[in-house]
Order: sequence, then structure tokens, then C-alpha cells
Amino acid sequence: MFVIAVIFLLVWGLKPGLDFTGGSMMNIKFNKETPTTEALSQYLDEMKLDGGIKVQPVGENDFNLRFQSVDETTHQSVLKKLEEKYQKDFQEERFDSIGASVGKELKTKAIYSVLFVVLAIVLYVAWAFRKVSWPVASWKYGVIAIIALIHDIVITLGVFALLGRFMNIEVELPFVAALLTILGYSVNDTIIVFDRTRENLGRLAKMSFAEIVNRSLNETLARSINTTVTTLLALLAVFIFGGASIRSFALALLIGITLGAFSSIFVASPLLVVADELQKKK
Repeated sequence: MFVIAVIFLLVWGLKPGLDFTGGSMMNIKFNKETPTTEALSQYLDEMKLDGGIKVQPVGENDFNLRFQSVDETTHQSVLKKLEEKYQKDFQEERFDSIGASVGKELKTKAIYSVLFVVLAIVLYVAWAFRKVSWPVASWKYGVIAIIALIHDIVITLGVFALLGRFMNIEVELPFVAALLTILGYSVNDTIIVFDRTRENLGRLAKMSFAEIVNRSLNETLARSINTTVTTLLALLAVFIFGGASIRSFALALLIGITLGAFSSIFVASPLLVVADELQKKK
């Protein structure tokens, strides 16, 4: 899954939305007869705007219209063009406009925010496990937690690269918020297992390290599954009933939190044992 996700990202990449590219987005809703996407797109192409107008269906009666211009004159001209053909059979639900320089700045800040969180997590985990030096050094706990996080984030990004390619799903600022939430939630699951491993190291000294990690996993497995399932139920409700505007946000959380539970059990903890075995060979 990780390798496939990396391939998707390298070949297709993510489809940046309005927040990162700049431009305008108008959401319109038709009240009675809803035109097809092709018909609406062909009609608006008659305006011959620079870059054209991209028409994206949202739900049954809604469309998102995206264009490069950010001035109010163009906004009003698009509304006037729609009124010429569809009269009062539609209404404007939302209009957003972001300059190209602002979009570039938001993209840079989004990258910095993710990198900052990753660095902060490494430092925190290393500090929290500072008294653990045997058989795996404390800093390795932090590195392994980040490897599990990279696993979760990259696969989530790969899924959205696939969706962007075939379903035109774009990533915007709410998607960055979802990634940051995934980082926090995923490392929380991982630390629960690591913390139980730390406790058992002092109580079960006669066991091998692999047996201690295995026992710690078994002791926290029900907790990890229960908390993940209850969170996913809430997110599923948001995804189904929350509306189109936050559907991508909820989908990213659904994927990322599921992967977070998976990686804490099948990636992070086994890597502790691998680190121990490598240390013994050394």
C-alpha cells in the first residue's frame, strides 16, 4: 500500500484546490430543472474567460464554478450570464476568491505546519521515554513513531492522488487540518502501546523483548480497536450527512485514523523488535 501510494504521488501528485492555486470559486444551486455538467460548461465557455470556467457537480442540484479571475466584475458577469439562460431558476450559495500570492503562501505554511508537528512529536516521544535505555534507546521510540506516521500520511495522500486523478477531488486547507489531526491521533495510538511496553519492561524482566512487546500489544488491543471504531462511527456520520463541503475532510480522517490504528499494531510495535534485534547483532 505504501509503495503504491508513493507511485501515485510521483506519477499524478495531488490536485491542489483554490486555497493553494488562487482564483475564484462560485457554488450555485438549481431549484427546478438542473442542467447537465456538459451543457452548463459549454454555455459558460461562451464567455471566453482566461483559463475558462471549470464546472464541477456537487450533489444532485449544485455545481462549483472555478475560474482564475478574482475581481468582482468577472464575478458579476458570470452571474449575469447564468441569469440570461436560467432566469431565477438558480441561486448563488457561496463565492470565494483568493489571490495567487496568498495561495502560494498558504501552501508554504501548510507544509511548514506538518513538518513542525512531526519534529515536535519526535522530541516529545524521545523526552517521554527518556528513562528507557534498555534494550531500545529512547530516541528510537520517537523515530519509530514517525515512521508509523509517515506510513499513515503517505497512504492517505496516495488515496487522494488517485481520487484527484479520476474524480477531480482537490485538496485545500481543510485537508491539511485533516492531516494534522491524523498525525495527532495516530501517534496517540502508538504511544499507548509504547507506554505499556515501558511499564512491562520493569515488571516482566524475565521475558524476551519480543514477548514483552507482544504482551503489551495484547493488553492494549481492545482499547485501540474500541476507540478507533467509535471515532470512525462519528466520522462516518459526518461523511454521509455533513454535506459536500466537508466530505473530503471527513474522508481523509476516515482513511488516516484507520491507518493509524493499523500502524500502531502492525508497524510501530514490530519495528521496536526489529530495532532490538539489530542492536543485538551490532
